[in-house]
Amino acid sequence: MKQPLVHPLKGTETPQLEELVTFFNETLGFCPNSVLTMQHRPAIATAFIQLNKAVMENNGRVTSGLKRLIGYLCSYVAGCRYCQAHTIRAAERYAIPKVQLENIWDYKTHAAFNEAERAALDFAVAASSIPNAVNDAVANTLRVHWNEGEIVEILGVISLFGYLNRWNDSMGTQMEDGAIESGKKWLNTSGWEVGKHAYK
Repeated sequence: MKQPLVHPLKGTETPQLEELVTFFNETLGFCPNSVLTMQHRPAIATAFIQLNKAVMENNGRVTSGLKRLIGYLCSYVAGCRYCQAHTIRAAERYAIPKVQLENIWDYKTHAAFNEAERAALDFAVAASSIPNAVNDAVANTLRVHWNEGEIVEILGVISLFGYLNRWNDSMGTQMEDGAIESGKKWLNTSGWEVGKHAYK
């Protein structure tokens, strides 16, 4: 794409936008252009933020960091480079160990991941695939390690990133410098690149 489908607002037009900037500064260190684009229709941005807060809240064993790794794998399966960079950046900011960040593609076998994490990440890959690949084996393994409330949390993350992957890949959202930095730092070995999300 030669330009984003819709250009983001600047981030200071309304008090609501200033609140969004504050919220995302904690997670990413900047307010993402995706949300600033949603703000063209404030009700959409507001609803998204509320869903984001509810889904990404840390309620226990499904930690904030694990949720970002789930979001990363969903985005990897969907092919959304914008969301891949954002989720890996947030995972780093939420203290995911370096060894997990460096070996996320080998989660099935790498010693840095435990069986509960593997079950959640397998579910993320299966649920993000088209057609959906969640079957009895994936579901039964997930149930061994996670209770029903935790499974709702995990699927909430997967579904949230389904929305974001569609939004950002279709919008051609311009990637921010911080996200580019994290993508280059952690994702180069997976073939990641900024792709259509960079504009001159």
